[in-house]
Amino acid sequence: MLLALYSKQPWRTLYLTFQVLAIVLVFLPICAVKYLFTRPNPTWSWRHAMRVALTRRLNPLSTVIGKVPFDPDYRAIESGSGVEGVWMDEVPHLMNAELKIWSSVADVASIRIPGYWYAKTGLNLKPPTPIAAGQKVFLFLHGGGFTQMSAHPRSLISIVPRSLVELTDSAPYALAVEYRLSSTYPFAEEHPFPAALLDALAGYNFLVNCMGYDPSDIIVAGDSAGGNIALALTRYLVENKGSTEVSLPGPPGHLLISSPVTDMGNSHVTPGSSALTNDKDIINDFYNNPHDTPYRVLAYVGPFGAGIASCNRYVSPASLTPLVQARFIGFPRTFIIAAGMEVFLDQIRSLRDKMVRDMGEMQVTYYEAANAEHDYFIFSWHPDRPATLRAVQEWLVSG
Repeated sequence: MLLALYSKQPWRTLYLTFQVLAIVLVFLPICAVKYLFTRPNPTWSWRHAMRVALTRRLNPLSTVIGKVPFDPDYRAIESGSGVEGVWMDEVPHLMNAELKIWSSVADVASIRIPGYWYAKTGLNLKPPTPIAAGQKVFLFLHGGGFTQMSAHPRSLISIVPRSLVELTDSAPYALAVEYRLSSTYPFAEEHPFPAALLDALAGYNFLVNCMGYDPSDIIVAGDSAGGNIALALTRYLVENKGSTEVSLPGPPGHLLISSPVTDMGNSHVTPGSSALTNDKDIINDFYNNPHDTPYRVLAYVGPFGAGIASCNRYVSPASLTPLVQARFIGFPRTFIIAAGMEVFLDQIRSLRDKMVRDMGEMQVTYYEAANAEHDYFIFSWHPDRPATLRAVQEWLVSG
């Protein structure tokens, strides 16, 4: 396995050096000339096409790099100008029997983790207490394929919570959860499912029982892999509402997910599907070989193996396999963002259809940018982003 070789020194440095030189000296010059005459999508500008090409080329390198060593993670709060971090306590008392079993199999536990506050321009970095009645707040779960990125304000994905808090005065703060990232061979086998769900639950509990937010005023938000975790957290709170086994906070009032990963199995990997035909997407490496399980999935499912992706409603809520009986009765008002050129398009549409079936059309808002790629919402330069933000703003203001 080449990944096992390239993940170790000195081969890792040699491989990455070669890739950087190839990208700078060969790949980008060829693309620069080629896109003067033809582009993957005729609606894209030259700059847009170049950015997508570079992202596509860099994405496969992430599995060689593994977790970026200088990125902040769950082990510490990294201070800095404009950074307001907070520790959020573990929540073993909020785990039901099912979650305890999964945690035991995966050898993970609920732990204290960091979070980072984001504030509307002109406000204090942290919301003042007591929280005003009716004031809403975002609980944000970042993307990164379950294996990379950070909730820290210096992260690329911090643009999402920064933008969300500017949309309405009624939701001027966001708390981003620094959940544990997953990894597997040839790196350390760490933090598989349900570690991220436990961390998201800790963040939610912090907002309700430490900060004093009403659950109905919480907007759970996530992009890509974070969208999957946001769905899992919401499901856990909805399914256990009123449970006598654990005393959980109530479900959130809103759910906002952008390009969520909703089927980590292969039920949407069929001839003619977006997984195979949307080959201009930025995550072109995800379905390179439809017969192989992607590294990111293997890292997240850990000891459960790829089979859990075909039978677990928390891991693959949009799966088409009969074993996944994912229902959405009781879910809050939901806004789903999708991109017409992303490989996950079909599974996101399946999620939409399942939610509409169980919740009704009035409770589900679906926004699809026809000429956009996966998780375009995180790119400040993307031409579809302003219209998407306006749509989200209208949805927030309307209810």
